[in-house]
Amino acid sequence: MKLKLLIDTSVWLDLTKDLRHLPILDALAALNEAGEVELILPEIILDEFARNRDRVMASSRASFSSHFKRVKDAVLQFAPEQGRADLISQLSEINHRIATDGEAVNEAVSIIEGLFLITGTIPTSESVKARAAGRAIAKIAPFHRQINGIGDAIIIETYIDELSKRKEDETYAFITHNIHDFSQKGVDTRIPHPDIADLFDGLHSHYSTNLGALLKEHASDLIEEFTFDREYVSEPRTLSELLEAEDKLIEQIWYGRKGGIIHAVETGREKRVSRETWEAATPDERRGMIIDEIWEGMIVAMKSAEEKYPGELGPWTDFEWGMLSGKLSAIRWVLGDEWDMLNT
Repeated sequence: MKLKLLIDTSVWLDLTKDLRHLPILDALAALNEAGEVELILPEIILDEFARNRDRVMASSRASFSSHFKRVKDAVLQFAPEQGRADLISQLSEINHRIATDGEAVNEAVSIIEGLFLITGTIPTSESVKARAAGRAIAKIAPFHRQINGIGDAIIIETYIDELSKRKEDETYAFITHNIHDFSQKGVDTRIPHPDIADLFDGLHSHYSTNLGALLKEHASDLIEEFTFDREYVSEPRTLSELLEAEDKLIEQIWYGRKGGIIHAVETGREKRVSRETWEAATPDERRGMIIDEIWEGMIVAMKSAEEKYPGELGPWTDFEWGMLSGKLSAIRWVLGDEWDMLNT
């Protein structure tokens, strides 16, 4: 049974970020070469990957570099003098290799682009464009949120076209990490959104948010072989990963809370005032006020967050708020804080 995969841009980009994903890419390339797996590659995914590849690679390296600096500062401040110089030297060497070479990132991109090179791309037809626009008009997934989802709509409409050509010995799968636009919200993000659920019967057509798990079901021995070849073992998350995740969660939660302030001002529950008015007000009156200069600074900071994490700042359901808070609390506990420390 041949497995035909449409892998969303979000998955390809995430596969470049972590060397632990290399066995998945190795297996995918081997299965593709053996003819057991065939990629479905809409032209828009090729364009999106090319447009975002350098940014993701640079971000990955910069993140590691930034966290290594924090570790080095901690070593300089707290490490015993004996052996400190050698430790700093080793950290500097690792930081240098990450900043200049990015070996794992480069290798992942090389494998992905090699797969793209041997896969025929599917141009965006006028029919697909029209149906994607129809989704926008009807406000159905991926247009159920207040964002421009035209690229995502083109991708899912291309999958629909390809699925209609399915042969008896073929199984199709759509894999994405873009759970906000394609998954069911507030229940189980592994389940497709109701607007696209009828595309996936779980037998001939599958919806997945985990490429590794999907390939393991199809060829578990091959995945294990490549994992062994990479000498990969399951290890605790590195400090840099924990700090990066903490920073992102702080930004997401902070941004969501500021959205509540904006809503309160827009609905009249709070009002913007000058500093002079605020200082002249009583403590009770101040509870319904926000100072103009603080408001302006908040808006600037929110725009900066939007540029840093496009499409990853909500709005959140109650379920998602709970997940964000739980993640931040857990990471901070590992880093030394007490449970339920959610200050942003």
